[in-house]
Amino acid sequence: MTSFKQSVIYQIYPRSFADSNSDGVGDLRGIISRLDYLADLGVDILWLSPIFQSPNADNGYDISDYESIMPEFGTMADFDELLAGAHQRGLKLILDLVVNHSSDEHRWFQESRTSRDNPYRDYYIWKPARSGGPPNNWQSFFSGPAWKLDEQTGEYYLHLFAEKQPDLNWENPVLRQEIYRMMRFWLDKGVDGFRMDVIPLLSKDQSFPDYPEGRYGDLTTYANGPRIHEFLQEMHREVLAHYPDVITVGEGFGVSVEQVNLYVGKDRHELNMIYHFDHAVPRDEYRFMDPAPEFTLPELKAVFAKWVDALADIGWQNVYFGNHDNPRVLSRFGDPVNFPYESATMLATVLLTQRGTPGIYQGDEIGMTNCPFDLIGEYDDIQVKNAWRALVASDADPAKEAQFLQTANRIARDHARTPMQWSDAPNAGFTDGPETWLKVNPNYTHINVKEQEAATNSVLKFYRNLLRWRRQTPAMHEGTYRDLLPGHPTIWAYERALYGETFVVLANFSEEPSVIDASVDVVISNYPMPGEPGELRAFEARILKGQLEQLMPDSD
Repeated sequence: MTSFKQSVIYQIYPRSFADSNSDGVGDLRGIISRLDYLADLGVDILWLSPIFQSPNADNGYDISDYESIMPEFGTMADFDELLAGAHQRGLKLILDLVVNHSSDEHRWFQESRTSRDNPYRDYYIWKPARSGGPPNNWQSFFSGPAWKLDEQTGEYYLHLFAEKQPDLNWENPVLRQEIYRMMRFWLDKGVDGFRMDVIPLLSKDQSFPDYPEGRYGDLTTYANGPRIHEFLQEMHREVLAHYPDVITVGEGFGVSVEQVNLYVGKDRHELNMIYHFDHAVPRDEYRFMDPAPEFTLPELKAVFAKWVDALADIGWQNVYFGNHDNPRVLSRFGDPVNFPYESATMLATVLLTQRGTPGIYQGDEIGMTNCPFDLIGEYDDIQVKNAWRALVASDADPAKEAQFLQTANRIARDHARTPMQWSDAPNAGFTDGPETWLKVNPNYTHINVKEQEAATNSVLKFYRNLLRWRRQTPAMHEGTYRDLLPGHPTIWAYERALYGETFVVLANFSEEPSVIDASVDVVISNYPMPGEPGELRAFEARILKGQLEQLMPDSD
């Protein structure tokens, strides 16, 4: 059986993957219809973003019933068929566990807000006003205060995300048992594990202090609360330890390299792996007007090396470039205009040869790109809409509007959420219906699965070949990692080694050729024809077998 360290995760955003009933919204039967595609791709674990009952204030990350399927997505019978179909093809299936908060339409919250002495009151975090205003100065991830006054009882409830996403009170042992029972419900069905949404935020400092001096609005102050490891170890004892081979992936927002092994250390009995945010796109509210510069390659390499060193042989990580919370990787680090195939396959090579369990986001395997959104009304994401209201809407300043839209077209989450591009048919073959829930990227006419299936060389076929090779190569699973040229401005060169077998990965993150002294055998290249032994072409990637005797001097 493939362990989680040997596996590759494929993330499905159900709303955007495949629509089976022509309503313009992806669904479970759409996923079922594409299971053979996923099995042929060569991934091992499917992660479904939330499929549960939800009013969709945050596209399913606001759950109103943890044990019901969102009607737009189908029925529980559809889910059971999907799970069985995945298992028949040797694929595991993990669900999103979203238990830092629920929807305000959840039965628990509806009861909680009725009176201060309701039995469900302590399922959530309620506080009286302070000096006529919110209990402290915390800010929401989605703009504005993190507290909402509820007129019915005259107290504020905490919502670190949207107003319709009240935070659950993990200090309440009765609530925790409700969550553990829900987890057993899905595991007893045969689900293989969970990706755990914002898991480091569960424990809050019960004094609810203001932001520390000089850190107003620093949202990482919510993470790693005083009881977080107690809660996760209890979750393990109560639930996870009773299900052999369960897979747990923590979304590690706010977790530093110094803290990571507390979550994933071998003897901690908490999580299998975690993914960090050190190379993610910063989307704090003000970043839409004052965008952060993109990473230089030496900065990006340093992030990856730092996490490998921190985890060492103690813990494990999920490595990724793209997910539902980030724009398209090809638009971030590649050249989708001039070198779409070369840069997409180069990025695939780097991702799938890192130390850790790689995560592929749907559509990256065909080189999907950021979508041109021309108007604010074309966006769906609550984070973008709230930031627009906070920064632009009240001002009516054309320059601010233009700046915001320009930045959103680079960093917004909706770029990852446009419908999957299956063919050059109307609406990219995602639906037979006349409309889609979110704009289809107009480049679907030449970037789609059908075209890449027919092509001699395509991003999709490169992914398949590379995944097949990775599965058969133990050094890519638990081999050591060594950055060979950490300071080079355009070349990522690193070594993976295990049991005397050594591979060197060379990747050019530039359209300019680069000379490198590397004369050992080439196992895989993203160029169909071999080039000069000492030259990496534009966005070229090579995997070499054998140890390099001499390295090119590190560049400043």
